[in-house]
Amino acid sequence: MGVSELFGGIDIGGTKCAASLGRPTADSIEIIGKKTFPTPSTPEETLATLSLALDDLLREHESEGRGALQSIGVSCGGPLDSARGLVLSPPNLPGWDRIDVVAPWRERYGVPAALQNDANACALAEWKWGAGRGTRNMVFLTFGTGMGAGLILNGRLYAGTNDMAGEVGHIRMEESGPLGYGKEGSFEGFCSGGGIALLARCRLDEWLKLGYKTMLQDGDPKEITAKRVGEAAQAGDELALAIIGTVARQLGRGLAVLIDVLNPEVIVIGSIYTRQESLLAPLVLRELRKEALPRSLNVCRIVPAGLGEKIGDAAGLSVALLALEQQA
Repeated sequence: MGVSELFGGIDIGGTKCAASLGRPTADSIEIIGKKTFPTPSTPEETLATLSLALDDLLREHESEGRGALQSIGVSCGGPLDSARGLVLSPPNLPGWDRIDVVAPWRERYGVPAALQNDANACALAEWKWGAGRGTRNMVFLTFGTGMGAGLILNGRLYAGTNDMAGEVGHIRMEESGPLGYGKEGSFEGFCSGGGIALLARCRLDEWLKLGYKTMLQDGDPKEITAKRVGEAAQAGDELALAIIGTVARQLGRGLAVLIDVLNPEVIVIGSIYTRQESLLAPLVLRELRKEALPRSLNVCRIVPAGLGEKIGDAAGLSVALLALEQQA
């Protein structure tokens, strides 16, 4: 790809949206412009605002002779229909019922466009430019607000029959436990930001009744977040460390299922794992050694997202690259 090729990335979220412009290099992606704004109340207003943002980015860079737009990629939470470019009422986007988020970009800019859910988009980004580069079988886990997976199998994105592949957060790990993905004791319940906060609030009450102290007891328990639990654990707080231990064990068990079923070369984990790797990794590995098939575990690496905080911007751009490849 030449230095003049620009790709547009669109990120549609429940609280914020972003338009970005990127240029691929030999082995990475250069983010050359980005505009972020709170998600408007309607799909129509959201798409219009994103178009204006992308227009501004293109005007700035094309006027300087720095490239021309080649394709556009859209990253959005599911459920969705990637083949038809439709967003199908995600829980965090009320009113987005069968909204076409691909055709408007093709018509406005005259370039290929494609849609993928956010986990798939992040998987593509890590596979192209991050910790999964050079592999043929890779799993990406979001491990942020929720828990979902993007799958690269045999050198291709695998989305399933109707874009529902990779919904690992729905797997039940225990009969009871924090609620995630509408199911108590689910993988998402134990291994997500919301789940960790719920687990902490539950354990806090038991801890205080036993007469113990903790850094988590200050303030309203409803204000406890996964970030706060992680910071307390890093500072050596016993309750926070116990919570992280529970999370790590369940993460290890979930990873063991993925390793046994998919036999990947690498599992890349984003967000919370990236920030808390030093605490989580030893406990996760111990659980994996107990639960996973040794032959499969021996060929699989567990690593944090290589793109770090840039992964959200790179996600839509990786879908744009996919759109161009599919057009060829």
